[in-house]
Amino acid sequence: MNFLIAGGTGLIGNALIKSLTQKGHAIYCLTRSKNRENSGQLFFVNWDDALTSSSAALPAPIDIVINLAGESLNSGRWTSERKERIVKSRVKSTDRLLSIIRELPNRPKLWMNASAIGVYGTSLSMKFTEESSLGNDFLADTVKQWEAHAAHATEQDIRTVFCRFGLVLSKKGGALPKLLLPYKLFAGGNLGSGNQWASWIHIKDVVAAMEFIINNNSISGPVNFTAPAPVKMSILGKAIGRQLGRPHWLPVPAPFLKLALGEMSVLVAEGQHVFPSVLTKHGYTFTYETIDSAIASLC
Repeated sequence: MNFLIAGGTGLIGNALIKSLTQKGHAIYCLTRSKNRENSGQLFFVNWDDALTSSSAALPAPIDIVINLAGESLNSGRWTSERKERIVKSRVKSTDRLLSIIRELPNRPKLWMNASAIGVYGTSLSMKFTEESSLGNDFLADTVKQWEAHAAHATEQDIRTVFCRFGLVLSKKGGALPKLLLPYKLFAGGNLGSGNQWASWIHIKDVVAAMEFIINNNSISGPVNFTAPAPVKMSILGKAIGRQLGRPHWLPVPAPFLKLALGEMSVLVAEGQHVFPSVLTKHGYTFTYETIDSAIASLC
């Protein structure tokens, strides 16, 4: 099949593109650059060229559209200016991608849009599935806006899936290398109370679950991308310590996290217990169901 991917150079995009090209699919990856060299089944398409003439920039009929574009949440303190960029980057890229799709001579079969479990808000006691009510903090409001714009794909009769990613574990980026570092320095311990939930997923299950959805026409709407066994942050830390042979002993109090990170501290100091009901109901089998197996494969 032919895939059009926005945000393909990030952690999830890189892993997904590698898997898809190995299976013989063609990938058209939107980029701001005008001089990226194509490689095998991977073709780079400039955003402006695609917006000017999508049929010329994309000569092959597009079967699947995947939108992973958006400014990183954890690359800087959440100032008011940066929060505005976080929201606008997601909404703008989604609207631009929809504009490209509208001009294509064919209608894609599927639109998969990145999203996040932050849409549920945070809680120490509640358990969330795809049918749960949504939160009202900054992350929840950001995701709600993102999904609302992506939902316009349904107006073109395109099957639409919102991939609500949890904490993606990968040794090539994301949160895990930052979580590993204190333990490697013999300074690992709880972040905040340690009682907050970490709804995690291994990068290999992210890719496999996305491919599972691509091949399952009965799945649409929100899908939680989390392993079926969320853990408290203290359990995650202890699993890292065991795997590295390092102690889990030096806590970082929540007030210090708030002082150091500002509002962004919510990413590590608070959490939510999220269950992947849609994936499990449709028969997806996780390769990494426990945090110990996931950490062992990545350390």
